[in-house]
Amino acid sequence: MPSKLIPAVAETVKSLRKSSGLTQEELAAAAELDRTYISGIERGVRNVSLSSIEKLSNALSMTLPETEIRVQSVLNGYTQCFNHAGNIY
Repeated sequence: MPSKLIPAVAETVKSLRKSSGLTQEELAAAAELDRTYISGIERGVRNVSLSSIEKLSNALSMTLPETEIRVQSVLNGYTQCFNHAGNIY
């Protein structure tokens, strides 16, 4: 059975990036990652390291636990219940 984690991370990163008003290039620069790596993450074709998730979290002004909560909410099917600040709406 394929893992649901990679698509959940992909959806979370893309959603957070867009809600922050950032392009892939801007997020990549802020996270000190390559733009093609960001693209691969958002398409669900990259297995993201914890180190990269931490860099992305920092670039999106979030803590690692906040990012984890967002990924978990996607895994649980709650994709529309958090705004960028992590507040339920």
